[in-house]
Amino acid sequence: MSAAPRGGDPLPPHASCSQMWGPSAPPCQLLPGVGTACPPMSAASRCGDPCHPRQLLPRVWGPSVPTPTPAAPRGGDPCHPCQLLPGVWVCPSFRVAGCDPIAPPLHTRGGAPPIPSVRFWGAVGTHPRGLAPVWGCSLPPAGGSSVCGTLDFPTAPGPTLSIAPEYVGPPHPSPSGPFWGCGTLIQTPNLLPSLTPFVLEIWGAEYQESNALLLRPADAELLQRLGQRERCPVDIVGTITGDGRIVLVDDLEAPVTDVAPVKPGGKTTSVDLQLETVLGNMPRKEFVLSRRSPALRPLCLPPGLSVGGALERVLRLPAVASKRYLTNKVDRSVTGLVAQQQCVGPLHTPLADVAVVALSPFETVGAATALGEQPLKGLIDPGAGARLAVGEALTNLVFARVTDLRDVKCSGNWMWAAKQAGEGAALVDACGAMCQVMAQLGVAVDGGKDSLSMAARVGTDIVVAPGTLVVSAYAVCPDITATVTPDLKCPDGKGALLYVGLCPERHRLGGSALAQCYAQLGDRCPDLESPGTLAACFRLTQQLLQESVLSAGHDVSDGGLVTCLLEMAFAGNCGLQVEMVAPGASALEVLFAEELGLVLEVPSAAAGDVCRRYEEAGVRCLPIGHTGPPGPQSMVRLRVNGQEELARPVGELRALWEATSFQLERLQASPHCVEQEERGLAQRQGPTFTLTFDPAAKPPLLCPRVAVLREEGSNGDREMVAAFVMAGFQAWDVTMQDLCTGELTLESFRGLVFVGGFSYADVLGSAKGWAASVTFNPRARAQFEAFRRRRDTFSLGVCNGCQLMALLGWVGGESPQSDPTDGAVRPGVLLAPNDSGRFESRFVALAIEESPAVMLRGMAGSTLGIWVAHGEGRMRFRSPEVLAAVTSGGLAPLRYVDDQGQPTQEYPLNPNGSPLGIAGLCSPDGRHLAMMPHPERCVLPWQWAWMPPAWRRTMEVSPWLRMFQNACEWCLRHPEGES
Repeated sequence: MSAAPRGGDPLPPHASCSQMWGPSAPPCQLLPGVGTACPPMSAASRCGDPCHPRQLLPRVWGPSVPTPTPAAPRGGDPCHPCQLLPGVWVCPSFRVAGCDPIAPPLHTRGGAPPIPSVRFWGAVGTHPRGLAPVWGCSLPPAGGSSVCGTLDFPTAPGPTLSIAPEYVGPPHPSPSGPFWGCGTLIQTPNLLPSLTPFVLEIWGAEYQESNALLLRPADAELLQRLGQRERCPVDIVGTITGDGRIVLVDDLEAPVTDVAPVKPGGKTTSVDLQLETVLGNMPRKEFVLSRRSPALRPLCLPPGLSVGGALERVLRLPAVASKRYLTNKVDRSVTGLVAQQQCVGPLHTPLADVAVVALSPFETVGAATALGEQPLKGLIDPGAGARLAVGEALTNLVFARVTDLRDVKCSGNWMWAAKQAGEGAALVDACGAMCQVMAQLGVAVDGGKDSLSMAARVGTDIVVAPGTLVVSAYAVCPDITATVTPDLKCPDGKGALLYVGLCPERHRLGGSALAQCYAQLGDRCPDLESPGTLAACFRLTQQLLQESVLSAGHDVSDGGLVTCLLEMAFAGNCGLQVEMVAPGASALEVLFAEELGLVLEVPSAAAGDVCRRYEEAGVRCLPIGHTGPPGPQSMVRLRVNGQEELARPVGELRALWEATSFQLERLQASPHCVEQEERGLAQRQGPTFTLTFDPAAKPPLLCPRVAVLREEGSNGDREMVAAFVMAGFQAWDVTMQDLCTGELTLESFRGLVFVGGFSYADVLGSAKGWAASVTFNPRARAQFEAFRRRRDTFSLGVCNGCQLMALLGWVGGESPQSDPTDGAVRPGVLLAPNDSGRFESRFVALAIEESPAVMLRGMAGSTLGIWVAHGEGRMRFRSPEVLAAVTSGGLAPLRYVDDQGQPTQEYPLNPNGSPLGIAGLCSPDGRHLAMMPHPERCVLPWQWAWMPPAWRRTMEVSPWLRMFQNACEWCLRHPEGES
């Protein structure tokens, strides 16, 4: 590695750093989770550290920054963050791996010394005597904090020797726990010091959101400090003894600093066990299983059943129908690392085959995962159901680039009533079939879980759930931008459709959605007879992805080939024409059989070459049709063996497919809003995005400081840090605890950012708890007021931060009227619950209007896509006069707009019902901006849910990065201390 050390032996600051930081300048190094400490400089004057962020981010900072030769591994640690995630500003949440002593410290406290942080290493089971187990009990994510947010920054020497999550297990030792094989003294009063439960309750409780740690006793104070900063309870509960026994002591007076003198069998000793006896060579249990042959009958469909009549039922079946009712109520953009979420296409149709996440906002390397499950086929043949689950997972995963099929690993989750007659043998058959097909494919299972209580007694009957195997396949994704989605894109005006069948001569309907719709099962189900064909198909499809030949792709699964084709048309909002030729097979068999396969869209000029390449690989590939014109009135035409079987508008068929979802949606959201969405979706053409400036990555000249402020429950701080770092800021991680305790002040910062999330779980309303912690803490309130009065500062509030700024009176068109006794303000606007009555995660169109907002300078006239994720985003103004003053003064610069670019209150284009489509507010001087949408999650093209194809081909950065660049330029134009 470079001779320039990091962390343990900091470099002397560069001159440019000294000018910025003052005489006590910190070293020029990467500050994980906080940002960077050094402005760009010439290659000659750079610190020489190959992991310096300016050298690791050529795509962000532009071609003027040279990329260094890769350095040798740091300390021999392949999991060092500078090797695992190049250019990353934070490490993974936690990891068990060696860490060298030359990692950077965590800077969080102004002029205070850097806080040493925790590192982890894999020495489980070899702990020396005297180590202290720690039971870290954190609150649920929505309403509390976890010290793991701080424990992920490696340095040396770190205090934590081992970490184990305790999501569903009690605190007693297990073979996977950190105390295995060592011997431990645990003291129950220290597990829950503020409560008085029974010993058995403590020992057997399945604690949620907790972690067990090991650390050196001398480092206990450090961990307590970290816990206090994160407001996370940390309890030291015992000592590693090394005697091979587990002793549980129920004594309030028992010491915890050393091996306590506890006599076995004493009154305070509740548990005293020899670990080798309890957890060692346990006798293996034998199961006697019996097979039952199900009474299967051939599928018998109604005479004269047409394709259209079958679709009326199949498209409404919950397993086939739209899952829109599930996708819009969960946050699909948090972290800013989501490259492919559930929805695709201009109408955000929930059809994605594969999930893709980035490892860092500064790289395009990530991970891909996909699912497969076929329980109905397993009722006919458990082995076939298991093989098809593996096949479905891989035919979903294939549409994201992965390093190699042999690198794919799987998690197998088994839901099976194994104790019922015949079910245990079926489970064994399914497991054997899965293992065999995975061995043939070259993939492997590396984890999973089981739920074997899948039977319930109802009266005198026992109801047994179908045995189900869910296969989750995942692999490293070397390019997260190369993912292909199911939405048809009509390249060159008319894309060619290709059918890649893994069993093209077979059309088995057993266990299909069509059979289920007629309350039947059938006697012959699809199967994966040739794993080698699937492997060849996977590898060639990956090559086509790498060559950017495919414009769309989807797997044939529930609902069969016809459903696959229709879903691609629904997502692309366009028609298609298809003709299938299958001698000896009926139209229903051809279109509704759920044999494994793919449907691909390619440019017409490339169709012949693609078919040839599949044939050479031993995979059948047939041209079956082409895409049609866009719009909901465009026709879907299907012909089988020369006869037209279907000719209906795509919008009409999509309404059938969406009907079940909207019915379920009415049970969880406002029926009025659901009706608006259902009516609007039937006529939508798609959003119209416009751009009035040229987005570009600009290497920063200086590094103004910005404080990224978070509170308990905040979850948008890391993507906010990344956005400001890309724009040239030095972003600092600041907690409300820092300000309330006086550990940090805002005097040295030019910017203050209030991030999104759910502070205090939105108890009593969104941001109410955060506002109270500001208002009723004199030290914090004074800091905020002083920062706001300074003319050389700016602020940004997003989502929960917007709600806070409104409560504090920083935006809203009305001056705050403070009570000198309690600091209360009279805000002009409050954020009320969404009209839909629930949390909304949407990708909406946002228009930028003329305003004094400094962060939106030069962006007026643009209409851009952006993520929203909130439950209380409807702006409620104190009076019509306040609303009129806001709009007439240009203080509402951001508006939700419809497909024609007009401000709207139509749901879900306006996700919360704000009047006049208002999505953000600014102060009259433009220095303070509050907005409900999340620009920090949209600063890179791959973070967008959908983007016009021409933009995606040409843009290196998203237009939303200009917001943060504007803030940096404003800081340069207005020097610090300007009055």
